Amino acid sequence: MSADKSKAGIQQLKHVIVLMMENRSFDHMLGALHAMNPAIDGITGQESNPDTTGAVVPVLPKAEFQSQLDPDPDHHFPAVDLQIYGGQTSPDRQANMQGFVKSYFNQQHNVSHSQKILYYFTPDKLPVLTTLAKEFAVFNRWFSSIPGPTLCNRAFAHYGTSFGNVSMELFYWNKIYKSIYERLFAAKRSVKLFYFDQASSTLEVVNLLKNQPDLFGTFDDFLHACDSNKLPEYSFIEPNYTDHDAIDGSGEAIASDQHPDHDVRAGEQFIATVYNKIRQNPALWRSTALLIVYDEHGGIFDHVPPPSCPPDGFVAQPKETGTPEPFHFDRLGVRVPAILVSPWVQKGLVINDVFEHASIPATITDFFIGPYDARSPREKTANTFLDHVTLDTMRADGDCPVFAID
Repeated sequence: MSADKSKAGIQQLKHVIVLMMENRSFDHMLGALHAMNPAIDGITGQESNPDTTGAVVPVLPKAEFQSQLDPDPDHHFPAVDLQIYGGQTSPDRQANMQGFVKSYFNQQHNVSHSQKILYYFTPDKLPVLTTLAKEFAVFNRWFSSIPGPTLCNRAFAHYGTSFGNVSMELFYWNKIYKSIYERLFAAKRSVKLFYFDQASSTLEVVNLLKNQPDLFGTFDDFLHACDSNKLPEYSFIEPNYTDHDAIDGSGEAIASDQHPDHDVRAGEQFIATVYNKIRQNPALWRSTALLIVYDEHGGIFDHVPPPSCPPDGFVAQPKETGTPEPFHFDRLGVRVPAILVSPWVQKGLVINDVFEHASIPATITDFFIGPYDARSPREKTANTFLDHVTLDTMRADGDCPVFAID
């Protein structure tokens, strides 16, 4: 669905920002909001998984900020297959989301530790993420694009496909479909991918920086662009992926991606910094839509079975998937948190349409370029999200939060 450009908010819209965090599932981060708003498809308290002894293990609101999901839960293709199907291998198997505890047990062979994969956060632990979900729009059905790890899922956000990859394959440059950055650059639209700093960046920097350095900037560049009203039309923001010495010598830069087992509070502060920077510039606030989304679930429990989707035109063979059957890219990965922020978005909106990461280049292409045929089958059929920027009158300044940041 294309955005209705007759709407007042869409007419004001000049900037779209995507902030993609790391490796957390919907139920783990936002599932507790079901108790506040039953329209949010989250945790009821009845969800469970069997452990390796056969005991039924319930979900519990005991997630901690750090030092709990260590080692990092497995989220490569074979492990996610176990998580989704519970170990079923028959051709007519059905997703039951019953293999998360079994999968986590495989890493440490500790029964009690494996049960922590079912822990979830209460809203008071995540005041930034949960406030934004309640104050703006939350997606009930945003799924990762592949039941697998980070880079192939991020490729869908950048290209609308992973070109048949289901692993941590890094080099996507010079493929059949252009990245959204290359498309916008060719169409004379302004665009930047803001990586955190020279010590912390991912897929697109490796693939494109040597060819089109104008497409890239650091997080400091993003902050300055917001202050000076020089933000591009499309911005994709990466968090800090590693603890490392700050480039400017000011101390340690703490990982803010929320990837287990990084401190979730650092990610909360990073999200708040991005939001506040937009919110506190009136011209930018009225003309910007911000999507906060996670690249994949990181091996952490979610109760909603991923749906099927149109095939992507590629096939990953068993030697690549690590499973008995080839993968035709015809079903999605596990559900992730996703929130759409804009003063033109209805407060407390719950969106039930199915989205995936191919929805990102689909939306940006539709809004800033228009008809564009040279795209993957998945991207062509993906839902777009700006049609939820629907209000005729901008929300009052006092109706939209600002976060205090230490």
